Amino acid sequence: MNAQVDIDTRSLKRATLVVTTLASFLDPFMGASVTVALPTLGHELVMSAVLLGWVNTAFLLSATIFSVPFGRLGDIFGRKRIYVIGVCIFSVASIFCALSVSPMMLITFRVFQGLGASMAFATRLAILISVFPVNERGRVIGINVGAVYLGLSLGPFLGGLITQYLGWRFIFWINVPIGAFILSLIFRLLKGDWAEEKGLKFDLTGSVILGFSLLATMYGFSELPKLYAGGLIAVGIIGIAAFARYELSIEAPVMDINLFRRNAVFTLSSLASMINYAATFAVGFLMSIYLQKVQGYSPQFAGIIMVCQPAVQAIFSPYAGRLSDRIEPRIVASVGMALTFVGLILLAFLGEKTSLSYIIGCMILLGFGFAIFSSPNTNAIMSSVDKRFYGMAGALVSTVRQTGMVFSMGIVMMMLALYLGNAAIDATTVGRYISSMKMIYFVLAALCFGGIFASLARGRLGRAQRA
Repeated sequence: MNAQVDIDTRSLKRATLVVTTLASFLDPFMGASVTVALPTLGHELVMSAVLLGWVNTAFLLSATIFSVPFGRLGDIFGRKRIYVIGVCIFSVASIFCALSVSPMMLITFRVFQGLGASMAFATRLAILISVFPVNERGRVIGINVGAVYLGLSLGPFLGGLITQYLGWRFIFWINVPIGAFILSLIFRLLKGDWAEEKGLKFDLTGSVILGFSLLATMYGFSELPKLYAGGLIAVGIIGIAAFARYELSIEAPVMDINLFRRNAVFTLSSLASMINYAATFAVGFLMSIYLQKVQGYSPQFAGIIMVCQPAVQAIFSPYAGRLSDRIEPRIVASVGMALTFVGLILLAFLGEKTSLSYIIGCMILLGFGFAIFSSPNTNAIMSSVDKRFYGMAGALVSTVRQTGMVFSMGIVMMMLALYLGNAAIDATTVGRYISSMKMIYFVLAALCFGGIFASLARGRLGRAQRA
């Protein structure tokens, strides 16, 4: 009897790991692939540069705004149920994206893709750690994080091949069979629904306040340095403060603010995560322009160089996660943050004649630092809360990641506007671009340096949390 239980437990663990890892791979793979395909689809659908930007921004905003509410809905109604609905919405929206005949149709269904992705990403970590014991969480979280970076690594390469030989629409079509495969695994192998807060009322009012506040803040950052962007950010911050006050006044909040007030590990780990993404997300954007416009490499060769960073992240994230099962996560994560800081400082010294070996070395160091940070930090966040808050905590991991990304690009857009204005990057403005890039890297490095102290200050996980 015990042997059968052990077999069933192992089967459930394997199925859970496969299902959540596939979803972790799919979203970043599609995002990176779509980025490569933007010039082609923009030409076919006659889209301006602004509209092309909205192809990715619409998805990012949608995925961020809905993460926390759906994480909470998973706690109340069942995480597997929300996960399944999310995969279905994502897959169906992919079909309509592939069939799009106008810019607005494509952007609209990218919003629905973001909605589906938020449901899957808000619940995947909660499902994962509901199945795996504490002493195995670092390893499986590391595998999931590694899958994210594998998607980022393969996306530009395979996306370019798909776009060139099959057309950009197949980037969306490929999501459909993968989604169907994930659903078949869930229905056949994933038993249980993990609804620790079943029966509680869902906080719709708080969800709406949070959604509008995040939308105003993130959209404001994406529009920097335009004058109205500051107003939007101010409105968003005021809204977030009003949301926190409202959440403290009700019995069943969509986000338990007391977790931030009383749980230093949870609060500072979340802050460290947002800082790390804010400090690193813009590197890909900056390096793509630098390699092609300054160094003169072809897009294909530039892509190959840039793959080394997420490839290193994909390779070392599982090992870092496993290490955090044995060593205090804050120590491992803080070392990763420090390595990331060093990598950003080194990038700040790039110039017109910088050697390829120096560039690749910087990218590898940055990738290694992020790998050492991300899995242990996620392990610390998820292990610091009670199981009834797994959905909310998992959703917050996704929310702070997306918020950090938008903040990172906001810094870049503001600096480029200050140094370049509306000028294109060409032979006459390369010097100004390099100057702006150096300043951006110094700003990002300063942000990352502060993140080291946030990571160290979080304190140790309790013995019960690590046992």
